[in-house]
Amino acid sequence: MDLSGRTILVTGASSGVGRETAVLLSQLNARLVLTGRHAERLAATLSGLHGDGHSAEPFDLSRTEDIPKWVQGVAAQAGPFHGLVHAAGKYGAMPIRFVTERAMDDLVRTNLYSAIMLARGFSQKNCHVPGGSLVFLSSVAALAAKPAISVYAASKSALFGMTRSLAVELAPQRIRVNCVAPGVVETEMLEEMRSVLTDQQMDDLQSAHPLGFGAPRDVANAIAFLLAETGRWVTGVTLVVDGGYSA
Repeated sequence: MDLSGRTILVTGASSGVGRETAVLLSQLNARLVLTGRHAERLAATLSGLHGDGHSAEPFDLSRTEDIPKWVQGVAAQAGPFHGLVHAAGKYGAMPIRFVTERAMDDLVRTNLYSAIMLARGFSQKNCHVPGGSLVFLSSVAALAAKPAISVYAASKSALFGMTRSLAVELAPQRIRVNCVAPGVVETEMLEEMRSVLTDQQMDDLQSAHPLGFGAPRDVANAIAFLLAETGRWVTGVTLVVDGGYSA
């Protein structure tokens, strides 16, 4: 799983799974380009990375039309990418009676549109090297039904189909495309859930995970496996990492 000599772009690197993934990949000797909306948080992640040569490129991925050109510009400075991890995303609990088009667009743009445009950017000439690997972060919510998250689940479910289609389309360019679907992980997003759920609801949610809530490193390990030579014959797959929740 050594990633020496490989340059990897990580979105959502300012917190949660994205931050932990960046740390792990740096420990595996990759050179990281970190992106997210918050420059200060990116700088904090950057300071915790192992090795040198890493950089931070703050960018708002909601500007989806600008993503391919932005990726091209970053690759021109950092060199072609060997991998990309799209860990940026947004969670939203929204009972169907309160759903609006604006709220749907916000979630889908963040969770799906940005993923598609990042794949477009990565696949451009001079933006990737042969044998490149794309890893997208979905959610077990796309597999295990819960009330009030239909829009969120739809945005994450769409990544499954996108992954399979892109895996076939980009195989001639030797680009592998995979997806990781985590269960509930101890991140800032879980703290947001605690602010809206009752103690009993949180206890029920944790008990639904036979192995308990996960840690960011649990998901990062799966991502690293798919990026490295350990995943060289894996493409078009969604790897569920959920502590048994979907079982």
